[in-house]
Amino acid sequence: MTASLSSSNAVILLLVALAARAALALNFTVAGGQIFTPGFAIVDAPQPGTPLGGDTIEVALDVSADGRLPLPPYPDDSPSRIHNITIFLYSYDTGKNFTITNGTATANNASLGDIMASEPGSTVKHVKWRWPDCFVGDGQPTSADSARGVYNISIRQNFRLNGKDHYTIFDLPIAATNKIDFDLLRPPCDSLTNPLLPPDQVNATAANDVPVLFAPGDATVVETGGNGDKSSGSGVGPTKPEAKPGQGLGGAGMLRWRDAAYWVCLASVAGALVL
Repeated sequence: MTASLSSSNAVILLLVALAARAALALNFTVAGGQIFTPGFAIVDAPQPGTPLGGDTIEVALDVSADGRLPLPPYPDDSPSRIHNITIFLYSYDTGKNFTITNGTATANNASLGDIMASEPGSTVKHVKWRWPDCFVGDGQPTSADSARGVYNISIRQNFRLNGKDHYTIFDLPIAATNKIDFDLLRPPCDSLTNPLLPPDQVNATAANDVPVLFAPGDATVVETGGNGDKSSGSGVGPTKPEAKPGQGLGGAGMLRWRDAAYWVCLASVAGALVL
């Protein structure tokens, strides 16, 4: 009987640990399929943990904070503006760190140019980056030196909010595990590779001196005037396009519900084991 209880307790502890890990993995501020960040950018796609593949990786960013910030060009003395957004793809599992965009396009768009200048008039910027050649394959990595596997899409925002400049880092986990076909147009991975800094040197916590912004209920007011105009702006031209299932939208609205259901399920299993 004692051995049975001890075994049950061990299983319960394991389930609780797994639940805690799952809850941590879902630690994002999500509403209506949008993922809010410490900055103006709001991620429309992909969703956290999405397996990706195909010809390109696509990141859809609302750069208007859902209509609070006008699109560039900004007045020189604008109290609120996005200076630039850079995006990297890195993984401590694979030891890889690739440039998606650092503001300057390279040959054949191996890395992309200034995303704020793309799709003029649209508040949503669709960053489409062609997978480089080392990602070709299908499924999980099959060797220790494979580039395929789990990654973070690292979104770096350099912006000014109400007269104060900020630099923030937001990491969105994805998995490069879906099928990626061989294509002669794929850039070589070596041309996009950067040194991978250890976490203590990146120090995203220290960089992020503002919390997650502009989620429902956030009362932050954005000063958008320039040249002496201190008005607060809203409404920024064309309405952003509707989200499509292919962009990985929809599932995030259930993240909180699934998390809660997961805990309930584990509690039920744990109770049955004790009995």
